[in-house]
Amino acid sequence: VSTSHLQLAAFALGTIGWVLCTVSMGIVEWRVWHVDNTTVISSGIAWVGIWKVCFISYLHVSPGYKEQFCHKFSGYDSSIPHEIYAAQGLLLIAMFMGLLGLSATIFALRNVYMGITRKTLITRFFLAGGFFYIFAGLCVLIPVSWNFYSITHNQSIAFPPSYYMPSSPAVQEAGAAIPVGIVAVILLLLSGTFSLSYRFPVPANTVTK
Repeated sequence: VSTSHLQLAAFALGTIGWVLCTVSMGIVEWRVWHVDNTTVISSGIAWVGIWKVCFISYLHVSPGYKEQFCHKFSGYDSSIPHEIYAAQGLLLIAMFMGLLGLSATIFALRNVYMGITRKTLITRFFLAGGFFYIFAGLCVLIPVSWNFYSITHNQSIAFPPSYYMPSSPAVQEAGAAIPVGIVAVILLLLSGTFSLSYRFPVPANTVTK
């Protein structure tokens, strides 16, 4: 037990990282667009996420939604950039990989704290958990970096007319999902590093007189 403190920390950090990865998927504020034309987008701000785009409108632009209008992305919208579709797939993979990492770490810690001294089994599950954490962290890092690059270069998106969105903003900035994703990457990579650092204790030699 005394040799697995880092792995216990890895489980805690991995859990938080996995939760933040899941949260970033649901946050619509990946890109914050500031637009000049407020005819439809009344607040002048639109939020572009990886699943949908939303804005506040005082016009009746969608049945049942008089204030907030959201349009979900569909698989046949060829105008949606590749980094958004990549984020959808990679974050789903990251969520699954993170869950596998947590499961492997829980199993290894269970053996440690229950005194089951099976060196090969414990070591392999800690190593597997570490690789799953790191892979999950990389799956989050790619879409976060790619979308942040698009934001800093103010890249436009040719939305279909039904989205009521301009093709390019006056200014765009990173939304809340970007820092959440960055923190998730850091925690997942740290937890993976801690899990991979496990070394099974070598029993001390006993000397008989």
